[in-house]
Amino acid sequence: MSVFVEVDHVDRIFSLPNGSTYTALKNIELKIKQGEFISLVGHSGCGKSTLLNIIAGLDRASRGGVILEGRQVKEPGPDRMVVFQNYSLLPWMTVYENISLAVDEVYKNQTKAERRSTVEHHIDLVGLRHARDKRPGELSGGMKQRVAIARALAIRPKLLLLDEPFGALDALTRGGLQEQLMKICEESHVTCVMVTHDVDEALLLSDRIVMLTNGPEAQIGQILDVNIPRPRQRMEVVNHPSYYAMRNELIYFLNQQKRIKQRKAKQHVVVAGNGLEKVNLEIGFIPLTDCAPLLVAKEKGFFAKYGLTDVTLSREPSWKEIAKGVGTGRLDAAQMVAGMPLAMTLGAGGKTPIPIVSALTLSRNGNAITLSKKFFEQGVRTLADLKAAIASDSDTVHTFGMVHPASMHNLLLRYWLASGGIHPDEDVSLTVIPPPQMVANLRAGNIDGYCVGEPWNSRAVYEELGFVVATDLDLWAGHPEKVLGVREEWANQYPQTHVALVKALLEACDYCDDRRHREEILELLCRPEYVGSDPAYTRPGFLDPYNRGDGSAPQQLLHFNQFHVDKANYRDRTDLLWILTQLARWGLVPFPKNWVEVLDRVSRNDVFGIAARELGFMDIGHDPQPIKLFDGKILYPDRPIDYLNSLEIKHQIRVEEIAIDPIVTV
Repeated sequence: MSVFVEVDHVDRIFSLPNGSTYTALKNIELKIKQGEFISLVGHSGCGKSTLLNIIAGLDRASRGGVILEGRQVKEPGPDRMVVFQNYSLLPWMTVYENISLAVDEVYKNQTKAERRSTVEHHIDLVGLRHARDKRPGELSGGMKQRVAIARALAIRPKLLLLDEPFGALDALTRGGLQEQLMKICEESHVTCVMVTHDVDEALLLSDRIVMLTNGPEAQIGQILDVNIPRPRQRMEVVNHPSYYAMRNELIYFLNQQKRIKQRKAKQHVVVAGNGLEKVNLEIGFIPLTDCAPLLVAKEKGFFAKYGLTDVTLSREPSWKEIAKGVGTGRLDAAQMVAGMPLAMTLGAGGKTPIPIVSALTLSRNGNAITLSKKFFEQGVRTLADLKAAIASDSDTVHTFGMVHPASMHNLLLRYWLASGGIHPDEDVSLTVIPPPQMVANLRAGNIDGYCVGEPWNSRAVYEELGFVVATDLDLWAGHPEKVLGVREEWANQYPQTHVALVKALLEACDYCDDRRHREEILELLCRPEYVGSDPAYTRPGFLDPYNRGDGSAPQQLLHFNQFHVDKANYRDRTDLLWILTQLARWGLVPFPKNWVEVLDRVSRNDVFGIAARELGFMDIGHDPQPIKLFDGKILYPDRPIDYLNSLEIKHQIRVEEIAIDPIVTV
């Protein structure tokens, strides 16, 4: 079925009396099929009614828009009718006259008899024949609402919009009207969007339930498919095997949002009136090609441009030291592997949880899987060849290096091995090795291969020690690689400094993806105080065609190191969700039942949005889309447990609520 209504990247920003603005909705993207019944749920203030009004044409989006049957919605129209909670009936008119008022206005070209027939039909449709000539003051609340519904349906709208239509009614009246509305919608095949606070009402009436996060900048948090056959009867719905599981999921989401709201209400941030709270920063990095934005921000003056006048870049020996440095406060911020903020926040591996937040993706892609040259000499060219080679030498423990348990290097290497039937914890051994030490360990025979960022794959190829069997462009092009990480406590204590830091690095990322600057950046990377590598094996992938060392012709991989283009810097929630599934897959953390809360806690897209808008950059990420890696397995953003269950090789999956310590009040 084709898309009937498309809510296309809608933002709604309100101007406030003090001259500031309030962003009620942020990047709302929703496609509705003809005949669907959609419910919008969320706590008060999440923008449900605002979104409904934008769809109705009663309000205009600040960005984006609404498309109905291929036409943009710019104003109210008879193809959309709204039923409000307060009925909106004219008190001096009868039931017949209130309905007739709408019919006469819309169907002026019809005969009087035709219009009268339409009104009488809809009076019967809502069961108000006995009250046809009564005025609103003589009607009960439920009867008034039936008049409002009849008036809306009488003009035969393509889209019926309901704003808590039964919220003020008693339970018995509400139940009867719900049944009647459901019957009417099914018979007329009208498309409906309804705002409701009633979980049971949403489950009874809806095909899909759209759950909105708290405002400001409310987004779609989850979408629940209500797979209960139609036509529906209330008791059949309640007794459906999936009913209580779906109800619990809805309530759980709402409770998560309530906790988030309470947590944010406890924050008390002191902001210096004369600028930044802190200008001297110690920022950690690892000597890799994709540390380029940090070097550029320092050397090209972007830190100083945004008021950070005393920034020291601290070259760290390992990702373990990065985590320790940020966790203890020795480092104000750091370049981190993509999964580190989640892992530290959740206390992965039995460690003490340290809440870490990330407002910026510094880079995407940039990794490769390198195997020892001995495998190449054995005829290994593919993952299947590697599996056969390992099986033929079962007496040897084959060891592969990765840089950190929460890194994409580890997660992608594990995913790649498992997709080929190689269990990464049973058939081979994985060990943590700092990136600069990979080549030395390969040369010494301590490992049989590794997954790492550049220039350490190209160096193995350059020195004829190994060959690249796969790049991450082969596995998952566009995955998040390095991110900016700071302690949550630090972010709350220095909010303006945090925004300035993100602005400086965001501008540096943009600079890095202008290929006219790459020669200059290469010179920075090769300096001894930064990466200190030879340009000969630093250029491939970054500037020059990429040489796999397998005899094939080098390829120009324009997005091998991706710093800014294609919305690279936004912290996409689905990317984080994939990382979370893989941490749970390999037993590093239980999969959090409260995963929406966890992602909201770690990802600071509010800070990113402020920084991006002040720079005039795009402040949104990619459309929420399923993630599909090279093996065809698909992660749907609303079904992470189904995705985990679909993976054949994995540890026992634990699903439990993970308590996160309250925010530190500053």
